[in-house]
Amino acid sequence: MSLGTAVKAYSLGSMNSQAPTLAQRAWLTALAAAAAGYRVGVQVRDWTFSMGLRRVRRLPCRVVCVGNLTVGGTGKTPCTIALARWLRARGQAVGILLRGYGRHGSGRTVVVDTRDDRTPWQAVGDEAVLLARRLPEVPVVVGADRFQAGQEALRRFRLDVLLLDDGFQHRQLHRDLDLVLVDASDPFGGGRLLPRGRLREPVSGLRRAQAVILTRADQAADLPGLRRGLEQIVPGAAQVLARHRPSRLTALAGGEERWPGTLRGQRLLAVSGIANPEGFHRTLTDLGAGLAGTLAFPDHHAYGPADVARMRRAAEEARADLIITTEKDAIRLSAWGEGGPTRPPVLVLWVDLEILEGAEVLEALLTQVVQGARG
Repeated sequence: MSLGTAVKAYSLGSMNSQAPTLAQRAWLTALAAAAAGYRVGVQVRDWTFSMGLRRVRRLPCRVVCVGNLTVGGTGKTPCTIALARWLRARGQAVGILLRGYGRHGSGRTVVVDTRDDRTPWQAVGDEAVLLARRLPEVPVVVGADRFQAGQEALRRFRLDVLLLDDGFQHRQLHRDLDLVLVDASDPFGGGRLLPRGRLREPVSGLRRAQAVILTRADQAADLPGLRRGLEQIVPGAAQVLARHRPSRLTALAGGEERWPGTLRGQRLLAVSGIANPEGFHRTLTDLGAGLAGTLAFPDHHAYGPADVARMRRAAEEARADLIITTEKDAIRLSAWGEGGPTRPPVLVLWVDLEILEGAEVLEALLTQVVQGARG
């Protein structure tokens, strides 16, 4: 099986099978032309790196990259949390670098401090706030120039390892280990490059990775077929299977904690502004909940009072027992509570990355990084 055949065979979420209208065909033609231009740009960029024409800078510490090929939705944040905890448990001083997608003032390098109310999520991005809250002992540094951000992190903290969150395409920074996440429920984002599809680069870019982590492996339509396809694309690379395990529920107002199993039999309005809302919905139904309705906003959506009013109306119309959202969305729901009692209650679902297969291989790769840091 060729690389192209593998992508075509195992790409989900492709175009609707119905014949497109004239307007749709024109729009697809425009998108295809833009995607062709994008491909040329990616190829030229890759060539400059392979020929040594672009400088790759190295930080004086080990760097582990957690990235993907598609735009959002693969579960990089839960993976970064799991890796940081693993490294800390083995005595490593860990920091996290990320761009801070969707933040204001993107040109500045910022060290996230969730104790400082003067640094709202808009200044650093929702992912950075989530990481800082989940990992209070791990420095989180945000900056578009990851080398500069890494220098700032090392200047302020004594660190052995830096985790480069969402940095697979940020090739200007040397990394000692590249881990690429592939969402098993939608592995190649339709198999097309931006802007026609969701691929940031051709699937052949996987060949730069030492390991592929298949997230949402429990939601894959054809996991064995996907694994065979990946073996054709990146032969010899480790394959790790993982899922997003619901770990707890908290109330958006007050933080009261519940067990995820209490959702069984409940009618839910699922609200999210993430790249893959379908995966979130599947997680809820797997818990035995019923979806009375769904509201899907754009990824990293900044909720305002009008959105909150829409949520309340939708919950009332659907006769939902609860509104439920993601941990990342909860950070951006600061407008909730403005204008009346919070009815129905809003719950936040927390998820953790759970390795189903390949933990030993992943740990061996990380151990090599740790030994290098000690050396």
